[in-house]
Formats: sequence, structure tokens, C-alpha cells
Amino acid sequence: MTTSVSTPSQRDLANAIRALSMDAVEAANSGHPGMPMGMADVAAVLFTKFLKFDASAPKWPDRDRFVLSAGHGSMLLYSLLYLTGSPDVTIEEVKKFRQLHSKTPGHPEYGHTQGVETTTGPLGQGISTAVGMAIAERLLAARFGDKVVDHHTYVIAGDGCLMEGISHEAIDLAGHLKLNKLIVLWDDNSISIDGSTSLSTSTDQVKRFEAAGWNAVRVDGHNAEEVEAAIARAKTSDKPTLIACKTIIGFGAPNKQGSEKTHGAPLGKDEIAAAREFLGWPYPPFEVPEPILSTWRAAGSRGKAEHAAWHERLSQLPEGERAHFEQLLAGEVPASVKEALDAFIAKNVAEKPKLATRKSSENVLQVINDTTDITIGGSADLTHSNYTITKGMKSVTPDDFTGRYIHYGIREHVMGAAMNGIALHGGFVPYGGTFLVFSDYLRGSIRLSALMGLRVLYVLTHDSIGVGEDGPTHQPIEHLAGLRALPNVNVFRPADVVETAEAYEIALASKHTPSVLALSRQNLPTVRTEVSSENLTAKGAYVLRGDASAPRDVTLIATGSEIELAVSAAEQLAAEGVKAVVVSAPCFELFEAQPDAYRAEVLGTAPRVGIEAAGRFGWDRWIGDKGAFIGMSGFGASGPAPQVYKEFGITVEAVIAAAKKLIA
Repeated sequence: MTTSVSTPSQRDLANAIRALSMDAVEAANSGHPGMPMGMADVAAVLFTKFLKFDASAPKWPDRDRFVLSAGHGSMLLYSLLYLTGSPDVTIEEVKKFRQLHSKTPGHPEYGHTQGVETTTGPLGQGISTAVGMAIAERLLAARFGDKVVDHHTYVIAGDGCLMEGISHEAIDLAGHLKLNKLIVLWDDNSISIDGSTSLSTSTDQVKRFEAAGWNAVRVDGHNAEEVEAAIARAKTSDKPTLIACKTIIGFGAPNKQGSEKTHGAPLGKDEIAAAREFLGWPYPPFEVPEPILSTWRAAGSRGKAEHAAWHERLSQLPEGERAHFEQLLAGEVPASVKEALDAFIAKNVAEKPKLATRKSSENVLQVINDTTDITIGGSADLTHSNYTITKGMKSVTPDDFTGRYIHYGIREHVMGAAMNGIALHGGFVPYGGTFLVFSDYLRGSIRLSALMGLRVLYVLTHDSIGVGEDGPTHQPIEHLAGLRALPNVNVFRPADVVETAEAYEIALASKHTPSVLALSRQNLPTVRTEVSSENLTAKGAYVLRGDASAPRDVTLIATGSEIELAVSAAEQLAAEGVKAVVVSAPCFELFEAQPDAYRAEVLGTAPRVGIEAAGRFGWDRWIGDKGAFIGMSGFGASGPAPQVYKEFGITVEAVIAAAKKLIA
């Protein structure tokens, strides 16, 4: 191969990616060189000829989104960011690949490195999150027009991304919604960690995508002209497009290419030397000759003119429309939402309705959705069980994205990932519903919501054995504890309509924290009997009944539907001369964040009883080793909810007995 780079070819540009990738992995003695080397030709075509971006302005709202779904190949992305002139990824950062505090961690991390659109690593999450980005683009364009919202979402995905089950849900939803600005470039190298993909799959991915309503074509991933033509055709399509790029993993490493040996380990000095000779790349490690680097930097600045033209078009929008557009992109919830919620709370305190908190949630969402259009709702085919749609909301359809409600179908996995993509794209606050027990399906997406610090609202109803007749398969036991174990997630289990409204107010204000709202199926009384000047749920836990500063005999701590039991028990204990304080604890995470003095005041020094129709795990922090717990120690049972509660000893009588035993 030629070493002349006076006029760099596409292969020369791609070889810069290959060299940087193999050198960085070698220096770190850790990483995955095979994928970046195999997809370098495809990436070079995409970034130099198609991707709309301005390297100096990585947050330009109308940029194309690029998602590296195969996040283990992170050096592909870091090479591209360095070569195109990203302010974050210098050659020194490339040299620090996978080192502590570098801008080039082992897998791409959103918020850590500019130019990284989403955190990837868990396979399948990237392509699924990209579906949400593509949905958000169409939603925003339907509201403000293609003059200010007109960009594509590109994905590089590997075999692992397409094997993971979440990808089935993602491509199905994308095909149904005709997300024609979504283009997936599949690294079709037929290799996984164990070896050939033929060990574990025989799926024809092209036919699979076609069956889901996509265009799907095959190209030689090392033929730049074929790749270019395929992307050009995809951009004119009325469907999403899969481009199956047949590649050789580790392309350029003459003794290891095409083998799983290039997947997850450095090539070694001898193989890198052989690769340099094979590729015609005689330059020292981490050195990119000026003509090649200049060509790459020109690609990085190519979008400056388009970026400037976009700002000009934006300035031509009517002033009110432009201000609204900018407010949505900034993620600002108008102050009128809090005012409306305050009025709603006052009305409900006065009327004291007895409602399931899933119904309270619907009423709160009605107030929010009537006051702001920043919210985008949805459900995993449980709309009329989750109560996530409100009056006046129109459904999003393949031909009309002016609506605000997404029917995700029976696809909890992709609902969570798509909501992450909507939040990452900007312009909307997504919320989506399913049953709490099915948060197991959402777990990976919720974890990424937390890791990336995204404002995503998970509306999880049917929150306990109060589900009743549906039985143990639908009665969550360990789920609250599991969700509470995740860092940077606020898990709310409100006791009534007032706490539900307060929880939503906090969730909307939490720009960098996802929220889980665990909501009851059964009706609950309004236990907040006075209007408070502050949001008590924001404290995580507070004294609901009794005097926090007065001596007490026992503290009853409960959440959600079990607050009703605690209040009744406290009243009966009082009649017997026992001073019981009731603490409502709708959000453990927010309570933990309070000052020590406040927590001590709320909890007191008297013995404590914890009450929650779920597993005990996580409660000992609040009730102490000697505290009593009224809850579940195993799975539930099928039957009417009151009978199920009695069956498992979650009753007023049990609370009273536990309290008396503690103070005897």
C-alpha cells in the first residue's frame, strides 16, 4: 500500500483510526482494537462525507447524533473525536486511554467526554437509545418545522447489539414509527467473544430488519464507495435503514484479523509492527501525518457554515416561538407548573378524596400536561392500568408526531432506553408506565438513566401485594429494595394524592436524577389534612402524625399504602395511653440526604416499627437492628387484596402488637 499522503485517500483517513486505536489499546494494555480497526473505513466515510456536526460546538441542537452502540470499540469514537478536533479529546487524552480520570474511559460515558451522545457498553442499549433520539427529533420537528429541526441519528452496532433481546423491541418500534432519519451501520464481522457467531446464531439480520419495516442492504464495509452510496440512499428513504457492512475484525493486523483474538486484547508489539507494514503506515505511535490530520480537521469544521445558517434560521422564528423552542431545549419547566400543583394540592386537602395513587398520578399528570408541553408520556401497553394518558393528549403515530403520547407496545426494555434517548436529545421530559414488578425488564435502562444523570420519570403502578388477585407473579416484593439500591435514583412511594403531587414536582425539578413513582392499585385515603408551606416529600421522610419534639413511646415508619395502617395503629395505641408518632417516608434517598439533626428529630430515640408491603432489605437503616418490621419475607398469593394483607400479617393488629412488644 502507498505511504504517500499528500492527498489522503479514504483508506488513509481510515488507517489513522486504526493506528490510533491499536496504539492506545497497546499503551493501556487493555481494550478492544478489533472493532475500531474493522469499522474504520465505514466511520471515515460517515464522518467526512455525511455527518452534520461542528466539532467546536458539540452541543449544537441540530447536529446529527452519532451513537456507538458497540461501546467496547470506544477507541473508534475517541479516534474520531481527536481527529476531527474535539476540544475534549486531545492526543494526550488518547494516550491516557482507559486511565483513571482521563477523557477516554473504557466505554463511552455521556457527560464525561464532549461528543459522546450516550453512555454505551451494555450491548443493545445504544441502538435502543438511538430510537428515542430519532423519536425526539421527529417530535420536535413536528412542533417547530424542519428549518430548525432536521437531523439524522446514526448508529454503529455490532453482532452483540443485535443479539441482545432489547434490539428486537427497538427495531420493531422504529420500523412501526417509520423513523426514516435513523440509520444503523452494522459491523457484520461474524465474530463474538467466543469465536464465530455461527456458534450461537443463524439469524439473517437483513431479513429480520426488513420484516420489522426497515430498508436493509448489504455492502462491503471496506469499500468506501459502496458505503457512501448506501448512506446516500438511506438519507432519501421513508423508512429507517440498516446497512450491513461486511467487515473483517481487526482489519490490518495480518496474523490476527478475522479472529476473536483481536476483540478484547492488545495486538502486541510484533503484530502492531506487522500491521503498520501491512497498512503502509510507517509513522510512530500516536503520530498522524499533517496532511491526514488536516483533512480530518477540515471534516470537523465542515459544519461551521451550516451551524451558522441554522442560527440564522432560528433567529427568523417569531419571537414567542423561538423563546418556547429555547426553553424546551434548556429543559426548563415553567413556574406555572408549581403554581398549578400548589392549587391542586390545596383543593385535594380540602376535599380529601380516597384514590389509588395511580389515579392520583393521573390527576397530577393532567395538571402538569395542561400547564406545560415539555412532557411526553407513554406506557408499555398498560395505558389504562397505569393511567398515564390524560385528557387532550394525542397519540404519536407513524404519520403524525404532533401528539404527546407514545404507545410503546409490550416492550418495557425499549421504553426505558427510548426515554433515555428522548431525554438525551433534549426538548422533552419523558415519562412512561408499566407495573412495578416489570421494572425488572427496565433495570438496565434505569441504571443508565442514573449513570447519565437523566430526568426520566418511571411511573410504576401496582406496587405491592395490594395487586391482589393477579397473584405472586404480579406482586412486587424485592423491587423497591432493588431500585433503592441504585445510586442517583429517587424512588417515591407516595401515601396519598398530596404526596403524589409533591413527588412529581420534585421529579420535574430534578434535571440530573431519574425518578421512580411506585403507585398503588387500591384506593387510599388522603392522610395529609393540612396545606404545608413546603414540599414535605422533598425531605424524604417527615412526621405525619404526632409531635416530633415531644417524648414518644414508639415510632411507626411507613410508606405508601401502609401509612393508612400506621395511622390507624397510632390512634388505637393512643387510646391505650401509648404515644406513637407516625413517620411517612415516601423517598429514602431524599431522607438520607437530609442533615443528621433533621433525621434524628424525625426518627426519635424510641423503638421503631417499619411497615411496607415488600421485603425488609434496606429498612434496617431506619428501624435499627432491634426494630420490628411488618412486611413480606417471601412471595405473595392470589386473592382479594384485604385477604392477602391479612394472610401475610400486614395489618393494624400486627403493627400494634409489634409496637407493644418493643416497649414492653
